[in-house]
Amino acid sequence: MVVVRFGRPPRQDRHLVVGRLDRLPIRLRKNIGSAGHERSFVCGLEPALELCLYTTTMQWASAISMQLDAASALTEIKRAISEQLEGPHADLVCAFVSPHYADSFAQISELIRAHFAPRAFVGCTAAGIVGGSREIEQQPALSLSAARLPGVELHTFHLDQYPGPDEGPEAWEQALGVPRDQPAYFVLLADPMGPPPCDPRPLLAGIDYAYPNAVQIGGLASIIEGNTLFVNDSLHRTGLVGVALQGNIQVDTIVAQGCRPIGPPMTITTCEEHILHELDGQPAFEILAALYQSLPSEDQERMRYALHIGVASTELKIDLEPGEYLMRNVIHMDQERGFLAIGEELRQGQTVQFHLRDADAASDDLNVLLDHYQETKTTTPPAGALLFTCTGRGQGLFGQPDHDSNAFFQTVGEVPLGGFFCSGEIGPVGPDTHLHSYTSSFGLFRPLNS
Repeated sequence: MVVVRFGRPPRQDRHLVVGRLDRLPIRLRKNIGSAGHERSFVCGLEPALELCLYTTTMQWASAISMQLDAASALTEIKRAISEQLEGPHADLVCAFVSPHYADSFAQISELIRAHFAPRAFVGCTAAGIVGGSREIEQQPALSLSAARLPGVELHTFHLDQYPGPDEGPEAWEQALGVPRDQPAYFVLLADPMGPPPCDPRPLLAGIDYAYPNAVQIGGLASIIEGNTLFVNDSLHRTGLVGVALQGNIQVDTIVAQGCRPIGPPMTITTCEEHILHELDGQPAFEILAALYQSLPSEDQERMRYALHIGVASTELKIDLEPGEYLMRNVIHMDQERGFLAIGEELRQGQTVQFHLRDADAASDDLNVLLDHYQETKTTTPPAGALLFTCTGRGQGLFGQPDHDSNAFFQTVGEVPLGGFFCSGEIGPVGPDTHLHSYTSSFGLFRPLNS
């Protein structure tokens, strides 16, 4: 195997690798002139020849800094990531930045690109930052996740508007610039504040439609005012940015919605859009009132502020497992007319179950899903992970820092983890991708072919 170290990361195109001419053995050089880098080469690799010019294995690193000076923070992060990757260069960088660096966002973008020379760079601002093994809330923090991704194509984009609901898959392919001829894995970051505010739900549905079996993860930037989205050399104050990964990569997901069931599963017998009229042929409010009377006093109190309803993500199974209900708020109860208003459009025949959310339920739910992942995962372990967790979790819910990160490390192992606290979390439940609240959505990245 021939290993070549580069001053800049190479550009890969199937069996072509572009990098620095003066670092390649003479017998492999071929000058191509206009490859996009000064003094560059192209090497045509035979399929049977396993030649490593940058790295043959997927590598991830994560680091966080709380230094207030942006340049000092990035110097600290570069040092930590370089130690993990045995060099500073990366194909993909994801950055998550607290509002304390607002005067330095442009500088942060420039320094990241100068330090790591990534093929793709995305990021956003957030009220809380995840990196290394820490979760920093309401304090200065800057986190970077950097990855070397051999055999992976990266497509970045920024959208302020989406194709219309009547447009076909080709319109989505054109808008995103992501080919539909191979599986795609999306990391999405949106600004929900605006103006105008970005609602990512039409995009999630559009990607599910145009890219069957695609995986989408991500979150909504969580500064109350003045969010910034990063994509390559651009900064945006509105819309959505993202990166799609294709090729030698698989992204597994863990979506922990943090609820526990109360009462039995029931079938919707009468509903109208968001209004739930009847369950199992009885008025929905009467069902809920009877359930309230059957609960211990602590759960009765929780029903006043933490009541949710789980909507089955599939109608093909009778016995649903944890994580197969989509949690939605019960937003109004009308005793006089006997109906409930739900934060999700409903359909007759769907299975639903009432749930409560609290710290114990959120912790138990996450641990169950992490254990399930470990029991069912493939032989190829994840090389890195991103965590998109809700601002309603963290210390405010659990009473201690680093709860979700610690749970992840204790079960999955010391996998480099970065991310942020979101004002809405993106992840799949069942066959569809949804925008969640009070959720931790993990994306675990591993090579498709090790």
